[in-house]
Amino acid sequence: MRLEEFIDGFERDESARRRQLAREKSYAITDHLEEAERQFEQVVQGDSLFGSTAPEIFVGRSNYPEVLTGLLSPMDRAADAAEFATSGEWYRRGFGIDDVLQRRTGLLNSTRSTQVNVSDVWDGFVGVQREVAIADHPVDVEVGLDGTPEVDLSVDDVSTPTGPRARARDATLAENPHVPRPVEKTLEDDDWRAEGAMTYLYRRGFDVYDINSILSAGALGRGRERKLVPTRWSITAVDDTAGQYLRGTLRNAAGVDEVQVWYNEYMANEYWVVLAPGTWEFELVELKAPGSIWNPKPDGSYHVAADSEGYDGRTAYVDETSGAYYAARLGVLEHLESVDRQATCLVIRHASDGYWAPVGVWQIREGVRNAFEGEPATAETFHGAVAQLESQLPVGLSALRRKSNLVAGMQSQLTDF
Repeated sequence: MRLEEFIDGFERDESARRRQLAREKSYAITDHLEEAERQFEQVVQGDSLFGSTAPEIFVGRSNYPEVLTGLLSPMDRAADAAEFATSGEWYRRGFGIDDVLQRRTGLLNSTRSTQVNVSDVWDGFVGVQREVAIADHPVDVEVGLDGTPEVDLSVDDVSTPTGPRARARDATLAENPHVPRPVEKTLEDDDWRAEGAMTYLYRRGFDVYDINSILSAGALGRGRERKLVPTRWSITAVDDTAGQYLRGTLRNAAGVDEVQVWYNEYMANEYWVVLAPGTWEFELVELKAPGSIWNPKPDGSYHVAADSEGYDGRTAYVDETSGAYYAARLGVLEHLESVDRQATCLVIRHASDGYWAPVGVWQIREGVRNAFEGEPATAETFHGAVAQLESQLPVGLSALRRKSNLVAGMQSQLTDF
């Protein structure tokens, strides 16, 4: 389909969108916290043992290298613990912001303070946490709690929210976890650098969600150098490492044959992906609406951020788009690897004011991953594609040129010609 035909038929039902937004915002975060507090009071009494099934772990970053490390367990003992673990399945099931908050605020984060150096620690609370991280299914655990929980929702723009937090006195396994053989192989090799081990697991079919937990628990890398990795850092590290591996496999691939434009919308975030013939280049441009969670002034202008890389990738962490950059890049590279092509790529993310609570970069990763379903729209040139998209974007081409190297570069080439 020609891009102009796609745009002509692209109509947003703004009244329906506003009704949906009103419904979503009617669920304030405080409502979830009140329910979490009620659940906590029902299942925990004093310092009694809390028996549950832990699908995930969490490692904080404050006061590094001494951090809070925790087991995340559903407070509803009858619940399916696997449904509380962050994964691409949430996208496939059409989860909205409210669905995510409902699950995450229902997880008790039982924490202990510890040093990150855990090279040989496989006993005590940290040992239980590491066993949970490397298992291939949620693990039954018993946690002794010490003190009153802090009923607070921890959110940021990279990791998935966590719910009430309570200090853990101890933890024990109530079953023997099953560890996949490829994970055992990475643990047994004390000379394997973390990057190589992550790539090995990714190539063996482990999704980044699983690898992130294993890395965060300090179960990857050279034996004496294994450390707990804060969850926020490990998410980006895994996305970056998998992306670098995929980029390397495409260095000699042919370019795409035509300019392709792909689109997806998820959780009030719109994603436009433009692929053009040529060698690998990548740029993410983020447009954040006034009144959205990362641009809170309702009467202000759009916040525009951008980061990019060329054929050889990046040598430093991005300046403006944080973990969103690596999550979006991975989604693009996975598609290109599946068709054995490379491309010059521009991803435009529009975070509208409907994105009313942060749920983590997983929704960006899945939003881009799933943009490549169906058939793309096509255009004659990269610049022509971007020019036609202007009518669908909340900012004009002049604003894009000021921030986007790709858009500004293409404009310069046309002017020179």
